[in-house]
Amino acid sequence: MPSGGFRVLCATLPVLTMLGLSGCGSVKTIEREPLWLEASKHKADPLPIPNQYGPFKTCEKINPWFWWGNNDDPEPPDWYRPDDPNRTRKWYVRNPLHNFTFYVMGIADLKFKRIGNHPGEVFNPDGGWNWAISHAKLFPMPYVSYRRGRTQMYFGWRERGNFGITLRRMKKE
Repeated sequence: MPSGGFRVLCATLPVLTMLGLSGCGSVKTIEREPLWLEASKHKADPLPIPNQYGPFKTCEKINPWFWWGNNDDPEPPDWYRPDDPNRTRKWYVRNPLHNFTFYVMGIADLKFKRIGNHPGEVFNPDGGWNWAISHAKLFPMPYVSYRRGRTQMYFGWRERGNFGITLRRMKKE
């Protein structure tokens, strides 16, 4: 069993490495509130977000049926394939594990702090590398992204608290 000092070193080493690589002057911090907390501050319900009155319970998060849902957008928006009779089915196929990435692996239903060189962005606005660390409760959740030319990639917990992985080449403009 590792000692307490070793565990602290393992937890802080990625943060210290990123700080050293980026320079402390470029580190910024943001605090992110979950959608349900933001929506509860409005007088009227701005959007039909089912979870706007509180976070999801653990018994919901361990249910595999919940993983395949999309509680933020249960119905496709008007812009998505308006004339297609199968638009609802295609909406769920488009992003089948929304709840899993946002609320089971992700921390989108929790209040969290995020530090990094561009903590509120998926990619560095100037291109190149972006990194961040999100802190919700106990564990630091890392994020790294890269964008140069037509290449985009990211891995980790994104700016809204959802977990994601991608590697893609964009089309020529």
